Amino acid sequence: MSKLLLLGDEAIAQAFIDAGGSAINSYPGTPSTQITEYVMKSKQAREQGVVANWCANEKTALEASIGVAYAGKRAMTCMKHVGLNVCGDPFMNASIIGTKGVLIVVADDPSMFSSQDEQDSRYYGHWAMIPMLEPSNQQEAYDMVFFGYELSEQLGTPVLMRIPTRLAHSRAGVERKAVRPQNELGSPSDPKSYVLLPVNAKRLYRDLIDKQPAFTKSSEESGFNQYIPGEDRSRGIITTGIAFNYLQENFPGGKCPYPVVKITQYPLPFGMLNKLYDEVQEILVLEDGQPFVEEHIKGFLGKGKPVHGRLDETIRRDGELNAEKVAAALGKPMPKGPAVPEVVTNRPPALCQGCPHIDSYQAVIDVMKKYPNGRVFGDIGCYTLGFNMGAIDTTVCMGASITMAKGAAEMGIFPSIGVIGDGTFGHSGMTGLLDCVNEKANVVIIILDNDITAMTGGQPSSANMKLFNICKGLGVDEKHIRHIVPLPKNHDEFMKILEEEIAYEGVSVIIPQRVCIVENKKRIAAKK
Repeated sequence: MSKLLLLGDEAIAQAFIDAGGSAINSYPGTPSTQITEYVMKSKQAREQGVVANWCANEKTALEASIGVAYAGKRAMTCMKHVGLNVCGDPFMNASIIGTKGVLIVVADDPSMFSSQDEQDSRYYGHWAMIPMLEPSNQQEAYDMVFFGYELSEQLGTPVLMRIPTRLAHSRAGVERKAVRPQNELGSPSDPKSYVLLPVNAKRLYRDLIDKQPAFTKSSEESGFNQYIPGEDRSRGIITTGIAFNYLQENFPGGKCPYPVVKITQYPLPFGMLNKLYDEVQEILVLEDGQPFVEEHIKGFLGKGKPVHGRLDETIRRDGELNAEKVAAALGKPMPKGPAVPEVVTNRPPALCQGCPHIDSYQAVIDVMKKYPNGRVFGDIGCYTLGFNMGAIDTTVCMGASITMAKGAAEMGIFPSIGVIGDGTFGHSGMTGLLDCVNEKANVVIIILDNDITAMTGGQPSSANMKLFNICKGLGVDEKHIRHIVPLPKNHDEFMKILEEEIAYEGVSVIIPQRVCIVENKKRIAAKK
Protein backbone atom coordinates (compact mmCIF):
# COMPACT_ATOMS: atom_id res chain seq x y z
CA MET A 1 0.00 0.00 0.00
CA SER A 2 0.95 3.66 -0.28
CA LYS A 3 3.00 5.66 2.20
CA LEU A 4 1.65 8.99 3.41
CA LEU A 5 3.09 11.89 5.40
CA LEU A 6 0.53 12.31 8.19
CA LEU A 7 -0.09 14.04 11.48
CA GLY A 8 -0.70 11.63 14.32
CA ASP A 9 -4.36 12.68 14.20
CA GLU A 10 -4.48 12.01 10.46
CA ALA A 11 -2.80 8.61 10.83
CA ILE A 12 -5.55 7.55 13.24
CA ALA A 13 -8.23 8.88 10.90
CA GLN A 14 -6.80 7.12 7.85
CA ALA A 15 -6.51 3.90 9.83
CA PHE A 16 -10.14 4.20 10.90
CA ILE A 17 -11.17 4.44 7.25
CA ASP A 18 -8.87 1.60 6.15
CA ALA A 19 -9.85 -0.67 9.06
CA GLY A 20 -13.50 -0.80 8.05
CA GLY A 21 -14.82 1.94 10.30
CA SER A 22 -18.48 2.74 9.68
CA ALA A 23 -19.13 5.83 11.81
CA ILE A 24 -17.11 8.44 13.68
CA ASN A 25 -18.97 10.59 16.23
CA SER A 26 -17.00 13.30 18.02
CA TYR A 27 -16.93 16.70 19.61
CA PRO A 28 -14.12 19.06 18.53
CA GLY A 29 -11.37 19.83 20.98
CA THR A 30 -7.69 20.57 20.44
CA PRO A 31 -5.61 18.43 19.94
CA SER A 32 -8.08 15.78 18.71
CA THR A 33 -10.11 17.82 16.22
CA GLN A 34 -8.18 16.89 13.07
CA ILE A 35 -9.08 13.19 13.37
CA THR A 36 -12.74 13.71 12.62
CA GLU A 37 -12.09 16.58 10.20
CA TYR A 38 -9.81 14.31 8.14
CA VAL A 39 -12.54 11.67 7.86
CA MET A 40 -15.11 14.30 6.90
CA LYS A 41 -12.89 15.57 4.09
CA SER A 42 -11.82 12.11 2.86
CA LYS A 43 -13.04 11.09 -0.59
CA GLN A 44 -12.33 7.47 0.33
CA ALA A 45 -14.53 7.75 3.42
CA ARG A 46 -17.39 9.19 1.37
CA GLU A 47 -17.05 6.42 -1.22
CA GLN A 48 -17.16 3.81 1.55
CA GLY A 49 -20.29 5.38 3.03
CA VAL A 50 -18.61 6.31 6.32
CA VAL A 51 -20.81 8.41 8.62
CA ALA A 52 -18.94 11.34 10.20
CA ASN A 53 -20.72 13.62 12.70
CA TRP A 54 -19.95 16.49 15.03
CA CYS A 55 -22.22 15.85 17.99
CA ALA A 56 -23.62 18.20 20.64
CA ASN A 57 -21.06 16.99 23.20
CA GLU A 58 -18.78 14.08 24.01
CA LYS A 59 -21.50 12.18 25.87
CA THR A 60 -23.89 12.15 22.94
CA ALA A 61 -21.00 11.27 20.62
CA LEU A 62 -19.99 8.17 22.58
CA GLU A 63 -23.59 7.07 23.03
CA ALA A 64 -24.05 7.26 19.25
CA SER A 65 -20.95 5.09 18.79
CA ILE A 66 -22.32 2.55 21.26
CA GLY A 67 -25.45 2.49 19.08
CA VAL A 68 -23.25 1.80 16.04
CA ALA A 69 -21.64 -1.08 17.92
CA TYR A 70 -25.07 -2.44 18.82
CA ALA A 71 -25.68 -2.70 15.07
CA GLY A 72 -22.48 -4.75 14.66
CA LYS A 73 -20.42 -2.00 13.00
CA ARG A 74 -17.07 -0.41 13.91
CA ALA A 75 -17.20 3.05 15.47
CA MET A 76 -14.80 5.70 16.74
CA THR A 77 -15.33 8.63 19.09
CA CYS A 78 -12.66 11.32 19.50
CA MET A 79 -12.22 14.06 22.08
CA LYS A 80 -9.68 15.92 24.16
CA HIS A 81 -8.92 14.80 27.69
CA VAL A 82 -11.39 17.06 29.49
CA GLY A 83 -14.09 15.81 27.11
CA LEU A 84 -13.70 12.39 28.68
CA ASN A 85 -15.14 13.89 31.86
CA VAL A 86 -18.28 14.82 29.93
CA CYS A 87 -18.84 11.29 28.61
CA GLY A 88 -17.83 9.54 31.84
CA ASP A 89 -21.25 7.91 32.28
CA PRO A 90 -21.46 6.05 28.94
CA PHE A 91 -17.68 5.46 29.03
CA MET A 92 -17.82 3.52 32.29
CA ASN A 93 -20.95 1.62 31.32
CA ALA A 94 -19.69 0.75 27.83
CA SER A 95 -17.10 -1.49 29.43
CA ILE A 96 -19.70 -3.26 31.58
CA ILE A 97 -22.03 -4.08 28.67
CA GLY A 98 -19.10 -5.48 26.71
CA THR A 99 -19.27 -3.06 23.77
CA LYS A 100 -17.45 -4.46 20.75
CA GLY A 101 -15.92 -2.52 17.89
CA VAL A 102 -15.58 0.89 19.57
CA LEU A 103 -12.33 2.84 19.79
CA ILE A 104 -12.34 5.89 22.06
CA VAL A 105 -9.49 8.20 21.07
CA VAL A 106 -8.53 10.81 23.67
CA ALA A 107 -5.88 13.46 23.06
CA ASP A 108 -4.23 14.61 26.30
CA ASP A 109 -2.57 17.99 26.58
CA PRO A 110 0.52 17.96 28.85
CA SER A 111 1.66 21.53 29.55
CA MET A 112 -1.89 22.75 28.88
CA PHE A 113 -1.18 24.31 25.50
CA SER A 114 -4.94 24.80 24.99
CA SER A 115 -6.58 23.31 28.07
CA GLN A 116 -7.57 23.95 31.66
CA ASP A 117 -5.67 21.04 33.15
CA GLU A 118 -3.19 18.20 32.52
CA GLN A 119 -5.37 15.25 33.51
CA ASP A 120 -4.17 11.86 32.26
CA SER A 121 -6.79 9.75 30.48
CA ARG A 122 -5.06 6.52 31.48
CA TYR A 123 -6.67 6.84 34.90
CA TYR A 124 -10.12 6.75 33.28
CA GLY A 125 -9.20 3.63 31.33
CA HIS A 126 -7.95 2.00 34.51
CA TRP A 127 -11.17 2.83 36.35
CA ALA A 128 -13.22 1.40 33.49
CA MET A 129 -10.96 -1.71 33.45
CA ILE A 130 -10.53 -1.68 29.68
CA PRO A 131 -7.46 -2.17 27.47
CA MET A 132 -5.57 0.99 26.53
CA LEU A 133 -3.22 1.78 23.67
CA GLU A 134 -0.60 4.56 23.76
CA PRO A 135 1.38 4.79 20.49
CA SER A 136 4.90 6.18 20.48
CA ASN A 137 4.79 7.38 16.86
CA GLN A 138 2.49 7.92 13.89
CA GLN A 139 3.05 4.46 12.39
CA GLU A 140 2.14 2.80 15.66
CA ALA A 141 -0.92 5.03 15.92
CA TYR A 142 -2.04 3.81 12.49
CA ASP A 143 -1.30 0.14 13.21
CA MET A 144 -2.91 0.27 16.63
CA VAL A 145 -6.27 1.28 15.20
CA PHE A 146 -6.40 -2.02 13.30
CA PHE A 147 -5.18 -3.88 16.35
CA GLY A 148 -7.57 -2.02 18.65
CA TYR A 149 -10.62 -3.08 16.67
CA GLU A 150 -9.44 -6.68 16.59
CA LEU A 151 -8.82 -6.55 20.33
CA SER A 152 -12.21 -5.00 21.01
CA GLU A 153 -14.10 -7.58 18.99
CA GLN A 154 -12.06 -10.52 20.30
CA LEU A 155 -12.27 -9.61 23.99
CA GLY A 156 -15.69 -7.91 24.01
CA THR A 157 -14.64 -4.51 25.29
CA PRO A 158 -14.22 -0.92 24.11
CA VAL A 159 -10.59 0.17 23.75
CA LEU A 160 -9.14 3.53 24.77
CA MET A 161 -6.35 5.06 22.67
CA ARG A 162 -4.44 7.88 24.34
CA ILE A 163 -2.22 10.33 22.45
CA PRO A 164 -0.54 13.56 23.64
CA THR A 165 -0.50 16.88 21.79
CA ARG A 166 3.02 16.33 20.46
CA LEU A 167 2.06 13.11 18.68
CA ALA A 168 -1.29 14.44 17.51
CA HIS A 169 0.25 17.48 15.80
CA SER A 170 3.58 16.18 14.42
CA ARG A 171 4.10 14.45 11.06
CA ALA A 172 5.82 11.26 9.99
CA GLY A 173 5.65 8.75 7.15
CA VAL A 174 2.97 6.10 7.56
CA GLU A 175 2.76 2.84 5.61
CA ARG A 176 -0.85 1.89 4.96
CA LYS A 177 -2.41 -1.54 5.22
CA ALA A 178 -4.89 -3.14 2.85
CA VAL A 179 -8.37 -1.68 3.18
CA ARG A 180 -10.72 -3.87 5.19
CA PRO A 181 -14.44 -4.00 4.35
CA GLN A 182 -16.96 -2.75 6.87
CA ASN A 183 -18.73 -5.25 9.13
CA GLU A 184 -22.11 -6.55 8.10
CA LEU A 185 -25.16 -5.26 9.93
CA GLY A 186 -25.79 -7.39 13.00
CA SER A 187 -27.09 -7.44 16.54
CA PRO A 188 -25.64 -8.30 19.98
CA SER A 189 -25.20 -11.98 20.77
CA ASP A 190 -26.58 -11.22 24.23
CA PRO A 191 -29.30 -8.55 23.90
CA LYS A 192 -29.69 -8.43 27.69
CA SER A 193 -26.15 -7.08 27.99
CA TYR A 194 -27.41 -3.70 26.81
CA VAL A 195 -30.00 -3.52 29.60
CA LEU A 196 -28.26 -2.40 32.80
CA LEU A 197 -30.93 -3.36 35.26
CA PRO A 198 -29.23 -4.41 38.51
CA VAL A 199 -29.88 -8.09 37.87
CA ASN A 200 -27.98 -7.86 34.56
CA ALA A 201 -25.42 -5.28 35.67
CA LYS A 202 -24.19 -7.47 38.54
CA ARG A 203 -23.58 -10.37 36.17
CA LEU A 204 -21.94 -8.18 33.53
CA TYR A 205 -19.66 -6.46 36.02
CA ARG A 206 -18.48 -9.86 37.20
CA ASP A 207 -17.85 -10.77 33.55
CA LEU A 208 -15.71 -7.66 33.15
CA ILE A 209 -13.65 -8.61 36.18
CA ASP A 210 -13.22 -12.14 34.85
CA LYS A 211 -11.90 -10.73 31.54
CA GLN A 212 -8.98 -8.93 33.23
CA PRO A 213 -6.49 -11.84 32.96
CA ALA A 214 -7.19 -12.01 29.20
CA PHE A 215 -6.59 -8.26 28.90
CA THR A 216 -3.25 -8.61 30.70
CA LYS A 217 -2.27 -11.64 28.63
CA SER A 218 -2.92 -9.68 25.45
CA SER A 219 -0.73 -6.86 26.75
CA GLU A 220 2.12 -9.28 27.49
CA GLU A 221 1.92 -10.98 24.10
CA SER A 222 0.83 -8.26 21.64
CA GLY A 223 4.25 -7.15 20.43
CA PHE A 224 3.50 -3.48 21.05
CA ASN A 225 5.03 -3.83 24.51
CA GLN A 226 8.72 -4.65 24.33
CA TYR A 227 11.54 -5.66 26.64
CA ILE A 228 14.75 -4.22 25.16
CA PRO A 229 17.96 -5.64 26.76
CA GLY A 230 20.83 -3.37 27.83
CA GLU A 231 24.35 -4.04 29.08
CA ASP A 232 24.40 -1.38 31.81
CA ARG A 233 22.18 -2.74 34.57
CA SER A 234 22.82 0.01 37.05
CA ARG A 235 19.50 1.41 35.94
CA GLY A 236 16.37 0.12 34.19
CA ILE A 237 14.05 2.41 32.27
CA ILE A 238 10.31 2.17 31.75
CA THR A 239 8.89 4.30 28.95
CA THR A 240 5.33 4.87 27.83
CA GLY A 241 4.11 6.07 24.47
CA ILE A 242 6.00 9.03 23.04
CA ALA A 243 8.45 9.04 25.96
CA PHE A 244 10.30 6.21 24.19
CA ASN A 245 11.26 8.68 21.42
CA TYR A 246 12.63 11.18 23.93
CA LEU A 247 14.79 8.44 25.43
CA GLN A 248 16.16 7.45 22.02
CA GLU A 249 17.05 11.08 21.23
CA ASN A 250 19.52 11.01 24.12
CA PHE A 251 21.72 8.24 22.71
CA PRO A 252 23.62 7.85 19.40
CA GLY A 253 21.54 5.83 17.00
CA GLY A 254 18.80 5.65 19.63
CA LYS A 255 20.63 2.76 21.34
CA CYS A 256 20.08 3.09 25.08
CA PRO A 257 22.70 1.21 27.16
CA TYR A 258 20.16 0.44 29.90
CA PRO A 259 17.47 -2.28 29.79
CA VAL A 260 14.17 -0.74 28.71
CA VAL A 261 10.53 -1.77 28.94
CA LYS A 262 8.56 0.07 26.29
CA ILE A 263 4.86 0.22 27.22
CA THR A 264 2.32 1.13 24.55
CA GLN A 265 -0.49 -1.23 25.60
CA TYR A 266 -2.26 -1.59 28.94
CA PRO A 267 -2.93 -3.26 31.36
CA LEU A 268 0.69 -3.15 32.45
CA PRO A 269 2.84 -6.09 31.24
CA PHE A 270 3.73 -7.28 34.72
CA GLY A 271 5.98 -10.10 33.47
CA MET A 272 8.24 -7.64 31.65
CA LEU A 273 8.25 -5.27 34.60
CA ASN A 274 9.21 -8.02 37.03
CA LYS A 275 12.04 -9.11 34.75
CA LEU A 276 13.36 -5.55 34.54
CA TYR A 277 13.09 -4.96 38.26
CA ASP A 278 14.99 -8.16 39.11
CA GLU A 279 17.84 -7.28 36.71
CA VAL A 280 18.62 -3.68 37.64
CA GLN A 281 19.60 -1.61 40.66
CA GLU A 282 17.07 1.17 40.24
CA ILE A 283 14.19 2.19 37.97
CA LEU A 284 13.54 5.42 36.05
CA VAL A 285 9.98 5.87 34.75
CA LEU A 286 9.48 8.13 31.72
CA GLU A 287 5.88 9.00 30.88
CA ASP A 288 4.29 12.06 29.29
CA GLY A 289 1.53 13.02 31.68
CA GLN A 290 0.84 12.14 35.26
CA PRO A 291 2.72 9.36 37.15
CA PHE A 292 0.26 6.63 36.21
CA VAL A 293 2.77 3.82 35.65
CA GLU A 294 5.04 4.97 38.46
CA GLU A 295 2.21 4.80 41.00
CA HIS A 296 1.16 1.35 39.85
CA ILE A 297 4.58 -0.23 39.82
CA LYS A 298 5.48 1.12 43.25
CA GLY A 299 2.50 -0.73 44.61
CA PHE A 300 3.10 -3.81 42.47
CA LEU A 301 6.83 -4.27 42.86
CA GLY A 302 7.42 -2.80 46.28
CA LYS A 303 10.65 -4.68 46.91
CA GLY A 304 12.79 -1.82 48.08
CA LYS A 305 14.72 -0.76 44.98
CA PRO A 306 14.55 2.96 44.16
CA VAL A 307 11.93 4.00 41.62
CA HIS A 308 12.40 7.51 40.19
CA GLY A 309 10.13 9.61 38.05
CA ARG A 310 7.53 12.29 38.52
CA LEU A 311 6.51 11.31 42.04
CA ASP A 312 9.91 12.21 43.49
CA GLU A 313 10.28 15.02 40.91
CA THR A 314 13.31 13.50 39.23
CA ILE A 315 11.18 14.75 36.38
CA ARG A 316 8.93 17.69 37.25
CA ARG A 317 5.42 16.49 37.95
CA ASP A 318 3.86 19.20 35.78
CA GLY A 319 4.49 20.01 32.15
CA GLU A 320 5.15 18.17 28.91
CA LEU A 321 7.94 15.61 28.81
CA ASN A 322 10.73 16.25 26.30
CA ALA A 323 14.23 15.06 25.41
CA GLU A 324 15.88 17.73 27.57
CA LYS A 325 13.97 16.67 30.70
CA VAL A 326 14.88 13.05 30.01
CA ALA A 327 18.55 14.06 29.64
CA ALA A 328 18.44 15.79 33.03
CA ALA A 329 16.87 12.71 34.64
CA LEU A 330 19.66 10.57 33.16
CA GLY A 331 22.29 12.93 34.55
CA LYS A 332 23.44 13.98 31.10
CA PRO A 333 24.70 17.54 30.49
CA MET A 334 22.03 19.94 29.28
CA PRO A 335 22.85 21.92 26.11
CA LYS A 336 22.31 25.65 26.43
CA GLY A 337 20.78 27.60 23.60
CA PRO A 338 21.22 31.31 22.93
CA ALA A 339 19.68 33.74 25.40
CA VAL A 340 16.31 35.23 24.51
CA PRO A 341 16.80 38.83 23.31
CA GLU A 342 15.32 41.48 25.58
CA VAL A 343 13.25 42.81 22.69
CA VAL A 344 11.28 39.57 22.67
CA THR A 345 8.34 39.78 25.06
CA ASN A 346 5.45 37.48 25.81
CA ARG A 347 2.23 38.48 24.15
CA PRO A 348 -0.98 37.09 25.62
CA PRO A 349 -3.47 35.59 23.16
CA ALA A 350 -6.12 38.00 22.04
CA LEU A 351 -9.39 38.03 20.13
CA CYS A 352 -9.03 38.60 16.38
CA GLN A 353 -9.30 42.13 15.10
CA GLY A 354 -12.92 42.58 14.10
CA CYS A 355 -14.16 39.72 16.31
CA PRO A 356 -17.81 40.30 17.30
CA HIS A 357 -16.98 39.30 20.88
CA ILE A 358 -14.87 42.47 21.28
CA ASP A 359 -17.91 44.67 20.72
CA SER A 360 -20.03 42.52 23.03
CA TYR A 361 -17.45 42.64 25.79
CA GLN A 362 -16.94 46.38 25.47
CA ALA A 363 -20.63 46.88 26.19
CA VAL A 364 -20.40 44.56 29.20
CA ILE A 365 -17.29 46.35 30.50
CA ASP A 366 -18.90 49.79 30.20
CA VAL A 367 -22.13 48.72 31.92
CA MET A 368 -20.37 46.86 34.74
CA LYS A 369 -18.48 50.03 35.69
CA LYS A 370 -21.74 51.02 37.40
CA TYR A 371 -21.82 47.79 39.42
CA PRO A 372 -18.51 47.31 41.27
CA ASN A 373 -19.96 44.38 43.25
CA GLY A 374 -21.30 42.60 40.18
CA ARG A 375 -19.54 39.69 38.49
CA VAL A 376 -19.30 38.28 34.97
CA PHE A 377 -18.87 34.49 34.77
CA GLY A 378 -17.08 33.29 31.64
CA ASP A 379 -16.86 29.98 29.79
CA ILE A 380 -14.72 27.92 27.42
CA GLY A 381 -14.22 29.21 23.88
CA CYS A 382 -12.74 32.15 22.02
CA TYR A 383 -14.58 34.44 24.40
CA THR A 384 -12.38 33.15 27.26
CA LEU A 385 -9.87 35.66 25.89
CA GLY A 386 -12.18 38.36 27.19
CA PHE A 387 -10.30 37.91 30.47
CA ASN A 388 -7.37 39.81 28.95
CA MET A 389 -9.80 42.67 28.29
CA GLY A 390 -10.96 42.66 31.90
CA ALA A 391 -14.42 41.55 30.76
CA ILE A 392 -14.88 38.28 32.68
CA ASP A 393 -14.04 37.11 36.18
CA THR A 394 -14.05 33.31 35.85
CA THR A 395 -13.48 30.40 33.49
CA VAL A 396 -13.83 26.90 34.92
CA CYS A 397 -15.26 24.41 32.43
CA MET A 398 -17.75 24.13 29.57
CA GLY A 399 -21.17 25.29 30.63
CA ALA A 400 -20.08 26.53 34.05
CA SER A 401 -20.76 30.21 33.37
CA ILE A 402 -24.53 29.84 33.56
CA THR A 403 -24.71 27.68 36.66
CA MET A 404 -21.97 29.65 38.45
CA ALA A 405 -23.92 32.84 37.75
CA LYS A 406 -27.00 31.16 39.20
CA GLY A 407 -25.20 30.06 42.37
CA ALA A 408 -23.60 33.49 42.87
CA ALA A 409 -26.93 35.25 42.33
CA GLU A 410 -28.57 33.08 44.97
CA MET A 411 -25.87 34.23 47.42
CA GLY A 412 -26.53 37.89 46.69
CA ILE A 413 -24.12 38.81 43.88
CA PHE A 414 -25.78 41.49 41.77
CA PRO A 415 -25.72 41.70 38.88
CA SER A 416 -24.73 38.14 38.15
CA ILE A 417 -23.99 37.70 34.46
CA GLY A 418 -23.07 34.51 32.62
CA VAL A 419 -21.34 34.66 29.23
CA ILE A 420 -21.30 31.61 26.96
CA GLY A 421 -20.88 30.87 23.25
CA ASP A 422 -23.49 29.34 20.98
CA GLY A 423 -21.45 26.15 20.55
CA THR A 424 -20.80 25.74 24.27
CA PHE A 425 -24.44 26.52 25.05
CA GLY A 426 -25.43 23.59 22.84
CA HIS A 427 -22.74 21.44 24.45
CA SER A 428 -23.53 21.93 28.12
CA GLY A 429 -25.25 25.26 28.74
CA MET A 430 -28.87 24.33 28.13
CA THR A 431 -29.32 22.30 31.31
CA GLY A 432 -27.83 25.14 33.36
CA LEU A 433 -30.33 27.57 31.86
CA LEU A 434 -33.12 25.16 32.75
CA ASP A 435 -31.89 25.23 36.35
CA CYS A 436 -32.00 29.04 36.26
CA VAL A 437 -35.60 29.01 35.01
CA ASN A 438 -36.72 26.38 37.51
CA GLU A 439 -35.20 28.30 40.42
CA LYS A 440 -36.26 31.73 39.09
CA ALA A 441 -32.68 32.92 39.32
CA ASN A 442 -31.94 36.62 38.96
CA VAL A 443 -29.34 36.32 36.20
CA VAL A 444 -28.51 37.74 32.79
CA ILE A 445 -27.14 35.15 30.38
CA ILE A 446 -25.33 36.42 27.29
CA ILE A 447 -25.06 33.82 24.50
CA LEU A 448 -22.41 35.04 22.06
CA ASP A 449 -23.57 33.70 18.69
CA ASN A 450 -20.85 33.84 16.05
CA ASP A 451 -22.46 31.12 13.90
CA ILE A 452 -19.72 28.48 14.42
CA THR A 453 -17.57 26.69 16.97
CA ALA A 454 -14.68 29.08 16.40
CA MET A 455 -12.03 28.06 18.95
CA THR A 456 -11.58 24.60 17.44
CA GLY A 457 -11.47 25.63 13.81
CA GLY A 458 -14.96 26.56 12.63
CA GLN A 459 -17.06 23.43 13.08
CA PRO A 460 -20.87 23.80 12.93
CA SER A 461 -22.52 25.00 16.10
CA SER A 462 -25.20 22.55 17.23
CA ALA A 463 -27.44 25.30 18.61
CA ASN A 464 -26.99 27.79 15.80
CA MET A 465 -30.18 29.41 14.46
CA LYS A 466 -32.13 27.72 17.25
CA LEU A 467 -31.09 29.78 20.25
CA PHE A 468 -34.31 31.78 20.63
CA ASN A 469 -36.51 28.69 20.39
CA ILE A 470 -34.29 26.70 22.75
CA CYS A 471 -34.35 29.43 25.38
CA LYS A 472 -38.11 29.88 25.00
CA GLY A 473 -38.62 26.12 25.20
CA LEU A 474 -36.59 25.98 28.42
CA GLY A 475 -38.99 28.48 29.94
CA VAL A 476 -37.34 31.89 29.50
CA ASP A 477 -39.96 34.62 28.99
CA GLU A 478 -39.69 35.51 25.31
CA LYS A 479 -39.95 39.24 26.18
CA HIS A 480 -36.60 38.79 27.91
CA ILE A 481 -34.83 37.02 25.08
CA ARG A 482 -33.15 39.93 23.33
CA HIS A 483 -31.11 40.11 20.13
CA ILE A 484 -28.42 42.60 19.17
CA VAL A 485 -25.84 42.86 16.39
CA PRO A 486 -22.53 43.56 18.17
CA LEU A 487 -21.00 46.45 16.24
CA PRO A 488 -19.46 49.75 17.40
CA LYS A 489 -22.48 51.64 15.96
CA ASN A 490 -24.80 49.57 18.17
CA HIS A 491 -22.77 50.03 21.36
CA ASP A 492 -25.23 52.34 23.08
CA GLU A 493 -28.18 50.12 22.17
CA PHE A 494 -26.34 47.06 23.54
CA MET A 495 -25.65 48.89 26.81
CA LYS A 496 -29.33 49.94 27.04
CA ILE A 497 -30.53 46.33 26.53
CA LEU A 498 -28.09 45.02 29.12
CA GLU A 499 -29.11 47.62 31.70
CA GLU A 500 -32.79 46.85 31.10
CA GLU A 501 -32.26 43.14 31.64
CA ILE A 502 -30.16 43.72 34.75
CA ALA A 503 -33.10 45.70 36.13
CA TYR A 504 -35.47 42.78 35.38
CA GLU A 505 -35.82 40.41 38.34
CA GLY A 506 -35.61 37.00 36.73
CA VAL A 507 -33.89 35.08 33.95
CA SER A 508 -32.85 37.16 30.96
CA VAL A 509 -31.04 36.07 27.82
CA ILE A 510 -29.22 38.43 25.45
CA ILE A 511 -28.05 36.99 22.12
CA PRO A 512 -25.45 39.11 20.29
CA GLN A 513 -25.40 37.71 16.74
CA ARG A 514 -22.62 38.34 14.20
CA VAL A 515 -20.59 35.82 12.20
CA CYS A 516 -17.02 35.09 13.31
CA ILE A 517 -14.71 37.43 11.38
CA VAL A 518 -12.44 34.58 10.25
CA GLU A 519 -15.39 32.47 9.11
CA ASN A 520 -16.89 35.47 7.32
CA LYS A 521 -13.66 35.97 5.35
CA LYS A 522 -13.76 32.29 4.35
CA ARG A 523 -17.35 32.61 3.13
CA ILE A 524 -16.57 35.74 1.11
CA ALA A 525 -13.55 34.03 -0.47
CA ALA A 526 -15.63 30.95 -1.31
CA LYS A 527 -18.07 33.10 -3.29
CA LYS A 528 -15.34 34.57 -5.53
